[in-house]
Amino acid sequence: MVAATKAPDRIPAVLAIVALGIFSALLLLLHDRWAPLIVVAAGAIALVVALKTGAAAHAERSFAAHERSMNAVVIAVFLGVLIALGRENFSLLMLCTVLLYGIACLGLNIQLGYCGVMNFAGAAFFGAGSYTAAVLAAHTALPHPLILLAGGLVAGLLGSVLLLPLLRTRGHYAALITVAFGILFRSFLEVNDTLGGPQGLVVPGLNLFGWSLNDPITVGGVTFSFYLNYALFTLLLAIVAFVVARRIERSWIGMNLDAVRIDAVAASTFGLNVPYLKIMAFVVGNIFAGIAGAVFAMMTGFVSPNDFDFSTSLVLIAILVLGGIGNPWGILPAAALVIILPEKLQAIQEYRFLLYSIAVIAILLFRPAGLFPRRLRRFFPVERAS
Repeated sequence: MVAATKAPDRIPAVLAIVALGIFSALLLLLHDRWAPLIVVAAGAIALVVALKTGAAAHAERSFAAHERSMNAVVIAVFLGVLIALGRENFSLLMLCTVLLYGIACLGLNIQLGYCGVMNFAGAAFFGAGSYTAAVLAAHTALPHPLILLAGGLVAGLLGSVLLLPLLRTRGHYAALITVAFGILFRSFLEVNDTLGGPQGLVVPGLNLFGWSLNDPITVGGVTFSFYLNYALFTLLLAIVAFVVARRIERSWIGMNLDAVRIDAVAASTFGLNVPYLKIMAFVVGNIFAGIAGAVFAMMTGFVSPNDFDFSTSLVLIAILVLGGIGNPWGILPAAALVIILPEKLQAIQEYRFLLYSIAVIAILLFRPAGLFPRRLRRFFPVERAS
């Protein structure tokens, strides 16, 4: 009989999650000129120490061994951060943006991380959902939950325009097709006066079954920012998107997508329908981006072509690469790094972009597979002691 392997203790993973929560809360709460820079420096030193002493690897093993219970810890810590930031409008807006970009990157992860389908037009599909929500919310009486779903479906249908050229090309040729499509989409928005042209469109706030997310929350005489509503809703949406992405990864569909990514010719030889799998991955990923874009439009109350240019697509790709291609757990920390860090380092003015670039290069240099590399797929369960 094979002896059961003792699972690592939960404490290292819990401590790491709580530390990340405290770091995030301090970074977002402190608005003094130099305080965020001090917090970032302290966090960088703590990360280096954790990597050198092996504490980071120990926490990673602990997290992997108790992933289900750690999911609950992550959600609890995130809720604690939201409560701490309950009256901070801008900080909550940044957190909502991190979550929505994270949802879009979960879609990209299905495309690139699982199936190997290149997509440098993520911003275009994000924008398709945003403009769908803007038009439907302003000119129809559709319930807003249906409008969010419509944003995802329109993004998925728009992506079908690229299916034929994507299936006939691969590698950098496929990437160039998506780049051209993203530029074409933005140009279409700018010259289309029906969609507001360069000036954009005003979008009504989100209303879910009578709950207006643009109204502030008052609890015990304390009034919280209305962005807390959006933060709670985007957190719920991110959880659903994460669960769907993980279910796909762990299913036979995910196994087939891995086979296509590793070697499409070999996968086809063994009977897999490679075109079908690529189409499914591309459409599902774009639906994720479209729904996130629809929520983004109704949260910010305004959309314009400048919000969906090629640089935004590069930001989405950067989040995916920095987090670890194929690992959905790396997306949220990477999104926070890419979105929040440059904003909170304004004390050093233009030098913040230099510091941010150095940090990104250092991560890719010392962690070429990303902050959280994807673990090897387990085809057979491993016994673990409780």
